[in-house]
Amino acid sequence: MSDETVEPSRTGNPVPVRDDLVEVTPYGAPQLDVAVRLNTNETPEPPPAAYLDAVGAALHTTELHRYPDRPASKLREVLGEAHGLDTAQVWVANGSNEVLVQLFQAYGGPGRRMLLFRPGYSAHPLIARVSGTGTVEHDLPDDFTPTPDLARAAVEEHQPDIITVASPNNPTGIVVDHPTIRALHDTSQALVVVDEAYVEFAPEGVSARSLLDDLPRLVVARTFSKAYRLAGLRLGYLLAHDWVVDDLRKVRLPYHVDAIKQIAGEVAVTMRGAMLTHIPEISAERDRVEKALRALPGIERVWHSAANFVLFRTAVDDLFDRLLERGVLIRDFSDKPRLGGCLRVTIGTPDENDAFLTALTDVLKEA
Repeated sequence: MSDETVEPSRTGNPVPVRDDLVEVTPYGAPQLDVAVRLNTNETPEPPPAAYLDAVGAALHTTELHRYPDRPASKLREVLGEAHGLDTAQVWVANGSNEVLVQLFQAYGGPGRRMLLFRPGYSAHPLIARVSGTGTVEHDLPDDFTPTPDLARAAVEEHQPDIITVASPNNPTGIVVDHPTIRALHDTSQALVVVDEAYVEFAPEGVSARSLLDDLPRLVVARTFSKAYRLAGLRLGYLLAHDWVVDDLRKVRLPYHVDAIKQIAGEVAVTMRGAMLTHIPEISAERDRVEKALRALPGIERVWHSAANFVLFRTAVDDLFDRLLERGVLIRDFSDKPRLGGCLRVTIGTPDENDAFLTALTDVLKEA
């Protein structure tokens, strides 16, 4: 008997989900079988063959019948060396989203609240809600660029326990500059979490890592999913002060990062030069796509991005569907607050970007 045909009398009454989760919609972008998939900010090129060979070789000496190293010591050590930090200042988890889950479990929860800026990464409020953390939202200005004055005003109004910002922001691609991060930290008593999932695509010096020595309540979250070309690995990490790492041990699950993932992460960090060789091409393609979008009639606005995607606004209501009919999948944000008419395209290969621009041009001509 299949799951779909189980008799109600045998399943009994369902247990109701928590009241605060009744209206929650699971996070997720469409995963469709189309010719050009540019909706989830993945890197279009796979990791180099030498990386896969090195991981495979390391697995031959891995004792998979034993539990993995619980604190992931070696992976944290090589990450610390790469970032000029002690191992005690680095933490790893199953993607940067699990890093955030653990942070919200440790420092959020009932009676505490997190400050978010709109528009911003849609998973942040969802993760906060699942952890029982209240959220307060503050709108960015019309150009979506945060400023120190805005930061100070938001903190003074909301008095948050946690502040979360993405830099570059998703979906805008805009960087949160250092004076704004300092303002968020120094005006508040909150834990300030800077989500840097796309920072490797941004200009040098953008990362908040350089502020760690000065800002004791700063946390920088990173991922292997984007620039490292390892979205399928689901591995993320944070850089912070050692007391943060100590606190996260209280909420992490036993053996939460498996042995294969630890090895794959160690190899990626030691081979980071080879893993990141595609970034100049992605950045050049991003700038090319931005320029092409600005030149198209029917595109009302294009935001300059420091990430591997571009946000743009159009008056064509069904643009997403019409592109999909042509085999091009991008991300539709038009129903999100502050983002009416906005869509986001991931930067793919040159051929994929050409296919997107060609399909977009055709749709706009017909509109």
